Parts: sequence; structure tokens; C-alpha cells
Amino acid sequence: MSTSPKKRKGKVEKYNKWGYIFLIPFVLTYVIFQLVPLVNTIYNSFFENYRMGLQQVGPNFVGLENYKKLFAEGYFWVYLKNTMIMWVLGFVPQILLSLLLGAWFSDTRLKLKASGFFKTVIYLPNLIMASAFAMLFFALFADGGPVNALLLSIGVIKEPFKFLSHIWSARGLVAFMNFLMWFGNTTILLMAGMMGIDPALFEAAEVDGATSNQVFFRITLPLLRPILIYVMITSLIGGLQMFDVPQVLTNATGQPVESTMTLIMYLNKHLYSKNYGMGGALSVILFIITGILSLIVYKGFNQRKEA
Repeated sequence: MSTSPKKRKGKVEKYNKWGYIFLIPFVLTYVIFQLVPLVNTIYNSFFENYRMGLQQVGPNFVGLENYKKLFAEGYFWVYLKNTMIMWVLGFVPQILLSLLLGAWFSDTRLKLKASGFFKTVIYLPNLIMASAFAMLFFALFADGGPVNALLLSIGVIKEPFKFLSHIWSARGLVAFMNFLMWFGNTTILLMAGMMGIDPALFEAAEVDGATSNQVFFRITLPLLRPILIYVMITSLIGGLQMFDVPQVLTNATGQPVESTMTLIMYLNKHLYSKNYGMGGALSVILFIITGILSLIVYKGFNQRKEA
């Protein structure tokens, strides 16, 4: 006895109802903790609202004055440049090493021993809190720290090198810490993408006499493009939100000469001084820049694919 189409449709609709019910916790969480704060931030960006000593100024509607003041001060572009430099210095070696490790671990022809152990080890730095990582590096690279002691003992330097007093060494330390913390996570993502590629393609390439380099650049990389786009966009978003490592490492000063001051550290200064109008304007601009750069990355990779 066959079930009529109307009964089958009713049964499907009942199942769909449970899907919507299970979505309610996520929707409520998103609205309360993300959508409402986002709208409130945009709203505050149009008001003069800060504390001067014990006196509260505002909230007074000022329109786009907070945005004009933000660009007029000139700090925004300097801190954006600092943020992007430190992100690029950390991301480029991160993606290169992750691609190399992912190719090794996913290549069944190499028959690597204890690969599971090494996968766990390279992911471990991602589990350490960034603030703890920064404190560790602050102690290691201090003027009287172990790194300087080692370099002095082997005769590389004649006096302690002030790592946190030179622009590029300080930026390099921030970038190196971000690299160490995130290359394991990136490796796991890229390796998952590589393992999802049909093994028949690699077997056919091997039969045709393709070298490892040809297989990697002609088969693996093109098919890995969706994962690479995801990794680049998420890393870019994380880079623009860089805060905890330079905050702890430089004691919130962004020294030397504010060369390690990031946009989120600048935002934190406004929030600490309770200047909610300027903080809201900076957050909105950062949101727009993040969206534009993410769109450029996405479109750039898609254009290469179509070409």
C-alpha cells in the first residue's frame, strides 16, 4: 500500500520543524551576542561619548565627526601598516611550511613513521594561550635572557642585543610568535584538503611519469584552492585583530616608537578611556576594511581559477 504524496509532504514538513527548532539556540546566541553589539557599535560611532576626568561628556550626536577625526589624526594608517606588516611576516612562512608539511604527511608513498605523533606536536603551540606565549618570549629575549646569554657565550654578539628596542626585531618576534602558534592549525586544514583529493589522480600522474613537484603544482595546489582561500581569509581576519601577543610583549606600549602598535591595541586605548564614540568609529572602519580585503582575496583567487 503506497503512501499518498500529501502524507509524504506532511511528514517532511514535520521533520523540517525540528530542524528549525534546533536552530533556535544558535539564532538567539547570534542575535544577542553578535548582531545587537554590532548595531550598537555602529550607533555609538555617530555620537560624542567619552569621559573627561570625573565628567561624562555626551552622548551627543556628531554625525561623521568621529570618522573625520580618526583619519585626521593620522594614527590609523600607521597602525594599519604595522598590523599588515606583522601579519605578512608571520603568514608567508606559515603557509609555505604548512603546505610542505601537509604534502609530506598526506603522501602515502613516503610512508612516514610516527606521523600521528608529529601531527600532534606541531598542533600543540596552538593550544597555548597567546598571553602565556608572549610572556615566555618576553623572558627568553630580554636583555639578560637565555637567548642573549647563548649568543654571548658562542661569540655571535659582544653585548646583549635589545630585541624589543629595535623596530624590525620587535616586529619579527611578534610575527614569529603568531607563526609558531598557527602553523599547526593551518597544516591540519591543508592536509585535510589534500587527503580529500581523489587518489586516482595521483596514481595516474605517477603512471604518466610526473615528478613530485609537477604533481604538487599541477594537481595538488589547483584542487586545494578552496581551502587556501579559506585559510587566507581567516588568517587575514585574525591578523587584523592581532592584539594579545604585541599587547603583552610590549606592555601595551607598542614600542619601539609604536612600531608594534596594532589597530586593536589602538581600539583598546579608546575603550579603556571610555571613548565609545571613537572606539565605535574605529570598529566600523576595521569591519569595512576586513570585508574589502577578504573580498579582494576571494575574487583574486577566483579570477586565477577562471583564467
